[in-house]
Amino acid sequence: MTNNTNGFSTDIRVNGEKLDCVNRFKYLGAIIADEGSKPEILARIAQATAALAKLKTIWNDRNIALSSKIRLMRSLVMSIFMYACESWTLTADTERRIQAMEMRCLRKLLGITYRDHISNEEVRNRTRQAIGPHEDLLTTVKRRKFKWYGHITRSSGLGKTILQGTVQGGRRRGRQKKRWDENIPEWTA
Repeated sequence: MTNNTNGFSTDIRVNGEKLDCVNRFKYLGAIIADEGSKPEILARIAQATAALAKLKTIWNDRNIALSSKIRLMRSLVMSIFMYACESWTLTADTERRIQAMEMRCLRKLLGITYRDHISNEEVRNRTRQAIGPHEDLLTTVKRRKFKWYGHITRSSGLGKTILQGTVQGGRRRGRQKKRWDENIPEWTA
């Protein structure tokens, strides 16, 4: 994969065989794309939604307490979603999608459809009554990113060099793509 705005392709050969130039690939279960974190976040949302759908019999079972269902959802569904979330660059759009996915999951657990006209705040209140105060999904993603940022800045390895390093040249005109490290000062201000 090359990261170039001019779109040139490089001829790279290994053992005489030319490698294909791609704009995205999957590595260790995560999508690496030239357009940033959005494809990975959308794929994680889809995988978590599929996992939620597979557990439909548990969500519809009236003999299982709501607090147990929520704990199961957080361990079985949200863990799939949050895989490698420390590397995501969050924009306002992706933050909104994360919150919407969490609400969709909670509504499924509580048996609330959108036709019931129950607000998100009421869904959060019902969840809070069932399990007590808890951290919402977006806050968990941000906390994990903060933790990773602290780990990298305290280390002395390649990660710190990459995070604090600069590249020669200037940025192109127009609105710039959001970078990974720009989230940190936004959230601490």
